[in-house]
Amino acid sequence: MIAADTSTWVAFLEGGAGEDAQLLDKALEDRQVVMVPVVLTELLSDPKLPTGVAETLSEVPLIEIGSGYWKRAGELRAKVLAKRRKARLGDALIAQSCIDGGVPLLTRDRDFRAFAEAARLDLVLGS
Repeated sequence: MIAADTSTWVAFLEGGAGEDAQLLDKALEDRQVVMVPVVLTELLSDPKLPTGVAETLSEVPLIEIGSGYWKRAGELRAKVLAKRRKARLGDALIAQSCIDGGVPLLTRDRDFRAFAEAARLDLVLGS
């Protein structure tokens, strides 16, 4: 299983090239993708997103938000900020979801490296 960050989903949905978009396509074909709830929210907030695409995205299995998630996400973000690294709230939530779900994160956003260094986030970087 693998999860993809918003940057990878956007590239994939726009038909963009890149190793990450190709890996996402293959993982979808093999039904090996889970959706991070925050990523789904970000994707569905695009007012131009076609209804059919929104419905398809909503069918991808979600990573469950378990007990203590919000506390762990806050602590993870604090660890990254303490190292004077960039730590956007949405990225912290995405990273914690993947850590809790035990799934690698496919992304083209290099900011996630700080979360991988601070915790057990397994990254698959593409472009």
